[in-house]
Amino acid sequence: MTDATAPHEPKEHSGGGVRFYGTWLIAAIALVVLPLFFSSGGSLTSFSLIGIAIIFALSYNILLGQTGLLSFGHAVHYGLGGFLAVHVMNAVAIHDWPLPLPFIPLVGGTGGLGFAILVGWVMTKRAGTVFAMISLGIGELVASSSLILRSVFGGESGITTDRTALPHMFGWSFGPQRQVYYLIAFWVMASAIAMYALTRTPLGRICNAVRDNPERVEFIGYDPHVVRYFAYGFAGFFAGVAGGLAAINFEIANSAYLGATQSGLVLFAAFIGGTAYFFGPILGAILVTYLQLGLTDVTTVWQLYFGLIFIGIVMFAPGGIAGLLMMHRPLIRAGSLAMVIPSYLVTALPTLALALGVILSIETIARYTQSEGEGNVINLVGIPFNATAPTTWLAAAVLVIGGFAIARLTWRRVAEAWDRAATVARDRGYLA
Repeated sequence: MTDATAPHEPKEHSGGGVRFYGTWLIAAIALVVLPLFFSSGGSLTSFSLIGIAIIFALSYNILLGQTGLLSFGHAVHYGLGGFLAVHVMNAVAIHDWPLPLPFIPLVGGTGGLGFAILVGWVMTKRAGTVFAMISLGIGELVASSSLILRSVFGGESGITTDRTALPHMFGWSFGPQRQVYYLIAFWVMASAIAMYALTRTPLGRICNAVRDNPERVEFIGYDPHVVRYFAYGFAGFFAGVAGGLAAINFEIANSAYLGATQSGLVLFAAFIGGTAYFFGPILGAILVTYLQLGLTDVTTVWQLYFGLIFIGIVMFAPGGIAGLLMMHRPLIRAGSLAMVIPSYLVTALPTLALALGVILSIETIARYTQSEGEGNVINLVGIPFNATAPTTWLAAAVLVIGGFAIARLTWRRVAEAWDRAATVARDRGYLA
């Protein structure tokens, strides 16, 4: 038995290695060729913001997903990294120091790491609610101090800089947005590879153990406090890198970098993407950034939609988007996914009707008190609705009630089809 199976093991290992490195190679190629297909200034700006959000979300997942530390003040490292980067950029421009712009994110990382070293030892003595509350308090303390210490943080207006004033590198001035995008793309790849490598090290593994059972970790000779402190330091460093890139992209650092909104967005991105998988926060960062850019232009209550999505993920998909995707992996390998797809297609229409009804209800209520005119007109999938018209309220009620009733019936069919597909996958040895 052993002799028969041994020759296959190197082949499987080699195939896994090819898939692993191929995934990173495809990601790098995608980052390089994106500007060739989407060359507009708005697209490049959006891609740049997504890249910064990816690094920030992955750094947060070192705390939440890897070590089990829920932080409500992670934006502190992001903001301090951005402010330090701006100060250094201005100093380089004034004193003609030989520090090119591509190295500035390391300065931001140093700022985030320095603050993590300063406060982390006390913060990481306890996990759970204690750590969450301390992080919230420190976050608000630093955010409020940014409006008081004007010489350091510039007050409400913040501190501006000029990225083109720094020494050029490879003939690039980093004035055009395309060059800034490639700089951010480089740091996205470098940071993602470094953070993934961290998860495969003994420190990364012991962080997982501290997350799951700190008492047992202490029993085998490790100090959970020290492990959490190291994880907090790494998370602060990469958050500072993201803050440095934000300072480069916007050429300004202000108090918004440090606020609770920024901490809430990164928590939202990591959780909605899925903290159990490395690529989960990446998916969450992409979705959150696009929602933030898109919703702010079409509605005044975009934060409400963020809250509803978060509640929906917590209630129905606690594993996040990545968890939903990975649920289908055993079915794909067993060849039973086709048993579920028809049920998905059937339930798609009533679920979409329910979602449109919720959107119409929210927008109708939000705009009902506005003045008469174009401000009360709601454009939903190309159909105009007047927030003050009774027919709009009736349409919203029909979509919500009817969509919910039908969707509930069709989702029962999805559950039945899923049970059948999972049984097949289990019988074939692909599902425990």
